[in-house]
Amino acid sequence: MHGRGFAMTALMIQGAGSNVGKSILVAGLCRAARRRGLRVAPFKPQNMSNNAAVTADGGEIGRAQALQALACGLEPVVDMNPVLLKPESDIGAQVIVQGRRLTTTRARDYAAIKPKLMGAVLESFGRLRAAHDLVIVEGAGSPAEVNLRAGDIANMGFARAASVPVVLAGDIDRGGVIAQIVGTQTVIDPEDAAMIEGFLINKFRGDVSLFEDGYAMIEARTGWRGFGVLPWFAQAHLLPAEDALDLTRASRGSGLKVACLALSRIANFDDLDPLAAEPGIDLVMVGPGQTIPGDAHLVILPGTKSTRGDLAFLREQGWDIDLVAHYRRGGHVLGICGGYQMLGRSVADPEGIEGAPGVTEGLGLLNVETVMSPDKRLTRVTAEHMGTGLSVEGYEIHIGRTEGPDRARPFARIDGIEEGAISGCGRVTGSYLHGLFGADAFRATWLSGLGITASGQSHAGRVEATLDALADHMEEHLDVDGLLALAR
Repeated sequence: MHGRGFAMTALMIQGAGSNVGKSILVAGLCRAARRRGLRVAPFKPQNMSNNAAVTADGGEIGRAQALQALACGLEPVVDMNPVLLKPESDIGAQVIVQGRRLTTTRARDYAAIKPKLMGAVLESFGRLRAAHDLVIVEGAGSPAEVNLRAGDIANMGFARAASVPVVLAGDIDRGGVIAQIVGTQTVIDPEDAAMIEGFLINKFRGDVSLFEDGYAMIEARTGWRGFGVLPWFAQAHLLPAEDALDLTRASRGSGLKVACLALSRIANFDDLDPLAAEPGIDLVMVGPGQTIPGDAHLVILPGTKSTRGDLAFLREQGWDIDLVAHYRRGGHVLGICGGYQMLGRSVADPEGIEGAPGVTEGLGLLNVETVMSPDKRLTRVTAEHMGTGLSVEGYEIHIGRTEGPDRARPFARIDGIEEGAISGCGRVTGSYLHGLFGADAFRATWLSGLGITASGQSHAGRVEATLDALADHMEEHLDVDGLLALAR
């Protein structure tokens, strides 16, 4: 179906609100288009997430776009998400443009920067569009946020600049979906509304026939074509989540308990996905105000966008006391990236890269110290695990250098250089390596050291199978041919 004579096309999925499932919808459409023989690529003009992926061309993009690239059978590249905002505080974020840090800015100041980024957005989109039969675009938030419309590059501002037709997705699970969609048409500019070709309903539970009248009402009120009602996709949890709001995970009451601290600036938390899928593990997210379970065998300190800030947050929850008690009971602790930095004696930021200059006392469970520096390590790696000799494919995405006596017991070796640290007792481990549990052989061997028998399933194979199941689900319930035919 593809070739030199095929018209270059694009379609954009926007949401009637945040977290309506746009990322999953785009991933499913990408896989469906690929199965039709189309050369398809994902694109998101602007994303806000601390869950980033390292690209083949050495930059970083939102994790959702990396998953969508996988659905397309592509390596992720920076053009798939040219503007990435990584929140560092409640009022400020790091601005990544075409894979590289541009600046750190307050939310109120970003409005002045945003219009200047449209050139980079259109440049990246143009490259993707020229190289593929179809580009499926994901919006951000909702076009109904009309207070943010001036200088917009994420939704209608982009759609109009690039002449890309839009389909609006509503989330019926949260209620009020008729108002979501009809209200969006009511509040947006008529020229923006003219870009919308239709709508679809996502996350339906129960008997779809009960919504027939509501569906018809939306069509009548808006004049937009409906492309179907998509029932709840139960396997969505098997795909990497981008939003930390999706991380709530309570104990399922069986398996060896692994507790992960839900830090306020948690980053790259898809490290947990292969563990969560293991039937022998009961993975629990410990949220604010909760205590670390006394019966946890392993506590994980995940990555964070603000190591010193989350050290303060951790102490506010009393987790530092819980961690000491867990360690004294003979428990294991794993720190990944920022979590590794927290486990040391101190974290120094003399240049104020993550906030005010200064030094913060660490948890002291590893005899190492970290000093932040402007140089950011951003690379895919193949590591050799020191304990087993097994190969681990992963990536590093961090600032700071960590040194100290416990570095004499490294976790892994990368290109002949030792990485990470292990305590003298062997129960506290720190590493900068993200994605380590995605390596099936390593995961099985490492878990066996904790007394857990792994399932033997391929993590990558599970994700691929879930993407196929998602595409099947969408083909069954949505007019996928009609959606793809909209692209122009």
